[in-house]
Amino acid sequence: MLSYRHSFHAGNFADVLKHTVQTLIIEALKQKPKSFVYIDTHAGAGKYSLFSKYSSKNAEYKDGIEKIWQAQNPPQEMVTYLKIIKDLNPDGQLKIYPGSPLVAHKLMSKHNRLELSELHPTDHAILEQEFNHLRSINVVQKDGYKHLNAILPPIQRRGLILIDPPYELKEEYNDVIKNIKKAHKLFATGIYAIWYPVVSRHNTERFCNQFKNSGIKNILRLELNIKEDSDEHGMTGTGMIIINPPWKLAQQMQQVLPWLVEKLKQDNYANYKLELLTKE
Repeated sequence: MLSYRHSFHAGNFADVLKHTVQTLIIEALKQKPKSFVYIDTHAGAGKYSLFSKYSSKNAEYKDGIEKIWQAQNPPQEMVTYLKIIKDLNPDGQLKIYPGSPLVAHKLMSKHNRLELSELHPTDHAILEQEFNHLRSINVVQKDGYKHLNAILPPIQRRGLILIDPPYELKEEYNDVIKNIKKAHKLFATGIYAIWYPVVSRHNTERFCNQFKNSGIKNILRLELNIKEDSDEHGMTGTGMIIINPPWKLAQQMQQVLPWLVEKLKQDNYANYKLELLTKE
């Protein structure tokens, strides 16, 4: 799928949830001295100008990061993520938003490896320009799933795999399940973080039930819904499926999610979900 550009959505409420979770997982991996790998199957451009013609078209960041990046007394669990945003915008004006590769790079040392896949030629070129001078980062213009399964299991035997496809086509949901099962067989101890949009509640529950029935153990579901469910066009919520979550993650997100609901809600039906889909 080569039409999707994440720059249209940079910094929206879905990015806030995704990158908060990503930050907490990487910080958990850093608690042990052993090296680990970060793998991003749909890496995007790596960094976004919120004043570009793409990001400013719908200005989705105004209902996301703009509402919280300078909030007073955020949950302690969000401080590291918010610091990354503030460091990228030192003059106090929100102009730049990091993609997941840059979030990972800001948190990781040169001893840990990043594997970044991006198929879109324009975004791949931007991503490569951002990171090609760093030996610890490998940027490829390949199908993310094919690259993922080609490099598993990693020599580090520890790592985070972030998967956040655009879901523009219905079959992309099945592609996620199929490729996660394949990857998990190769690297069962890895942490997998899968992003999903909430557009149709029926489709969302079907997707989550596929994970519940996948035979994979230890799966956590996190979901932030900023308004009432609807079958009309557009996201009403966003979620993350985490396989092998760090042991503190559920507890940490129990502090984060209510705060995000309060800050980002668009109607009185806003809510969150935190549930264990399968046990260890």
